[in-house]
Amino acid sequence: MSNFSRDPILLTPGPLTTALPTRMAMLRDWGSWDSNFNAITAVVRERLLAIVAAEHSHVCVPMQGSGTFSVEAAVNTLVPRDGHMLVLINGAYGKRFAKLTQMMGRRASVFETAEDVQTTAADVERLLVADASITHVGLVHCETSTGILNPLREIADTVARHGKSLIVDAMSSFGAIPIDAQTMPFDALVAASGKCVEGPPGMGFVIARKAVLERCAGNSTSLSLDLHDQWQYMEKTTQWRYTPPTHVLVALAAALDAFATEGGQPARLARYTRNYETLVRGMAELGFRPFLNPAIQAPIIVTFHAPADPRYTFRAFYDSVRDKGFVLYPGKLTQVETFRVGCIGAIGPDEMRHAVNAIRDTLAELRIERVAPIAAQRAVA
Repeated sequence: MSNFSRDPILLTPGPLTTALPTRMAMLRDWGSWDSNFNAITAVVRERLLAIVAAEHSHVCVPMQGSGTFSVEAAVNTLVPRDGHMLVLINGAYGKRFAKLTQMMGRRASVFETAEDVQTTAADVERLLVADASITHVGLVHCETSTGILNPLREIADTVARHGKSLIVDAMSSFGAIPIDAQTMPFDALVAASGKCVEGPPGMGFVIARKAVLERCAGNSTSLSLDLHDQWQYMEKTTQWRYTPPTHVLVALAAALDAFATEGGQPARLARYTRNYETLVRGMAELGFRPFLNPAIQAPIIVTFHAPADPRYTFRAFYDSVRDKGFVLYPGKLTQVETFRVGCIGAIGPDEMRHAVNAIRDTLAELRIERVAPIAAQRAVA
């Protein structure tokens, strides 16, 4: 039976289900030059820095647009035009990182592993020894296409030991997975409002090492994506250069209030871990098998093998689960058919249990009997 009596629960990697106070914060209009709005911008920047203990070494530069806008801004500003970026890839967002680096006119080399294999510090060590021309390394911390968690601390130490610059796409880890700028050396970390800090989408931000950003004037080949210019303008005027996402910014401020009240990053990780465990346990009872080994799985988003039953199509499966109040996400892998279920947002284990029940009912309605992937069935036989 369809359930349209409430907003659906978004079990996606973003946008996410947000808390009511966060949504209510968007009911007021703000002037972009208003001193009260600019004061909120300043507070949000400070609080984002504090989440990763970067207050004394880095600056936070917010940018209009999705998180990818901010990744482009970081690359286009922090990598000199004659720089050489090594991009570490084990999923779709690593490939996007490499593509935008090339489109910014920077030299890019890539190192790609399978989508269920971590990039290791040993890989990075070998690559940096082999090519001294590399100046920067790009890493996706939690690869959203599968949920795999790459070893940031070990890779950051290796990059720093070689005297190179590390740019981290922390889109799906910031605010949930521990990151400490004082013990994990990086020159830039990029995230966005609509992920683990549970704000609405529409604003990215770059936490950049101040001593590095100060030297980057003139690097950017883009006007709107010039991170150095955005930072300098904010420092001088307290304002955004161009029309800011006012409603998103004040909603993010409300979301950060909730983040602090909950207990910050440790509490956020604990809740997401409970969500993940509830989901995986319930899905296993239905016969679903995760794509990743649990040892390298972040409790952010889980990729499941699609059912092997010939009656299964993702569109029909998605529509039926959505009609029961839960929005899933398609798979992003090229070799095997999968779908993804997010564990993040303003939700808890109860919502995950209800989601599993909705999937159970959907399997019955669509008469899907063979849930395990074909490869798993063959292994059992």
